[in-house]
Amino acid sequence: MPSKTVLVGSAVGLHARPAAIIAEAAGDLGSEVTLTVDGGAPVDASSALMIMTLGAAKGASVEVAGDSEADVETIAALVEKDLDA
Repeated sequence: MPSKTVLVGSAVGLHARPAAIIAEAAGDLGSEVTLTVDGGAPVDASSALMIMTLGAAKGASVEVAGDSEADVETIAALVEKDLDA
């Protein structure tokens, strides 16, 4: 399973707006993608509510994993971007 570790780029962390943008993008993908913080349980990247439960602040390390390398890269790029700007 491909994975990539990235740092959260949004100033507010993975809160409401960034989580919604990531979840919408993940829902449009053809495969399942998960997000994990600090070795915790992985959460479904297509669920904004589950993303917010991670409590990932700006600069937090997040592991993005999934069935498709391209889909992992897509979601990882969003996690790294400041989506609240």
